[in-house]
Amino acid sequence: MALNKLLQGDELEKRAIELGIDIQGDPITQSKMGRHKRADDSELQRRVLEAERSNRESRLWLFALVSSIASVISAATAIIVVGYGK
Repeated sequence: MALNKLLQGDELEKRAIELGIDIQGDPITQSKMGRHKRADDSELQRRVLEAERSNRESRLWLFALVSSIASVISAATAIIVVGYGK
């Protein structure tokens, strides 16, 4: 999703469902298309943005963990090499 473009209507509802977001939670209003009741666009936009932010943070946490493990292995290797070099 582009940073400046917030989804609306059916696109927003589809993205929310893809992310596993409750589209019928409070506050409930009639959708713009009038087909069924669901949270209004601004509420769904907030939920979608929050879910996407959470997904990004989860991936960044994993990346930080892998980086930390690589640093420990690198440090241990350096200590071993220096220890055997004497």
